[in-house]
Amino acid sequence: MSDVWAPEAFKTRTDTVLAGFLDDEAAALLAVDEALAPLAEALRAAARHGKRLRAAFCYWGWRAAGQPDSDALMRAAAAMELVHAAAVVHDDLIDDSPLRHGRPTAHHAFAALPHPRGRPRTAARALALLLGDHLMALAGRLYAESGLPAAYLSRGRPLWAALARELVAGEALEILHTGGLPDTGTSLKVIRYKTAKYTVEQPLLLGALLAGAPAALREGLSRYGLPLGEAFQLRDDLLGLFGDPARTGKAPLDDLRTARPTVLLAETWSAADAAQRDLLRRTLAGDGPPDDDGLREVRALMAELGAPARVERMIAGRVEEAVRALDELDLPGPAHRALADLAHRAAVRHH
Repeated sequence: MSDVWAPEAFKTRTDTVLAGFLDDEAAALLAVDEALAPLAEALRAAARHGKRLRAAFCYWGWRAAGQPDSDALMRAAAAMELVHAAAVVHDDLIDDSPLRHGRPTAHHAFAALPHPRGRPRTAARALALLLGDHLMALAGRLYAESGLPAAYLSRGRPLWAALARELVAGEALEILHTGGLPDTGTSLKVIRYKTAKYTVEQPLLLGALLAGAPAALREGLSRYGLPLGEAFQLRDDLLGLFGDPARTGKAPLDDLRTARPTVLLAETWSAADAAQRDLLRRTLAGDGPPDDDGLREVRALMAELGAPARVERMIAGRVEEAVRALDELDLPGPAHRALADLAHRAAVRHH
């Protein structure tokens, strides 16, 4: 890869690594038993889509420390995409989301399989759980077998442990606070640990650690990565409710249907009067599943009370903070340009 940042070429390169690795693993599953064909196909499909931002942040963390292009590093960086694939399978399972990238989520796809003993939903959820677990294990294997020297790989070991712990902590916090009193501070903490850190900061730090970057550089990359990761998820939440489903590929009312503790919901609650809060309670915490008309009414209330505009300002402020931190670092030109572009791609998008 040249020093000119070419996002599409990088995505193709990452896709090639992942496709080859997952094809081999799918073949190994089929060698056990042909009945595992649905799981093998789901494994191939799990990382078929994506912007490859996590791999890109890992790659440019490596380059930020002055290291040259490396095929071995690309394989280690691609492991970040398998972490994401695992998190997506588990997240969709927890939220019972029906769509991802415009296609049925793993557990919904598994439910369409013939189940001779009945209980298709239980079997489908179990298969999806196993798929997510296997993808996380494969992420560690791709990293360990990337071809980088063992001394390099050992530098990243503590970060891998922190990544796994914080990802679980963020998901658990979201579950524990779902249906509770909406609070912006709580929602921002969920964002930070469930998504922001493993999307930007931790891949960046992993690349930097593998490259042997000094502590001062790693601290600077964290000052860039954390606010940008939060901006990424805030944008995701906005798109989930107010984006075009044809572009996002997600069910448009999912976040409200499950009453996730998003910043949008917390900001709406904060601005609502007593009657509006009663509407929120009746719709999101009432008996039985909420109907789509009620959810659309809540979404309209969010817009009426200016919650999307406040979240847009949060995104803009965090991107500004990230770019300012980036400008304070003494980085090689290609790394600076790529990370500046990635800040825009992470936070200013339509899907």
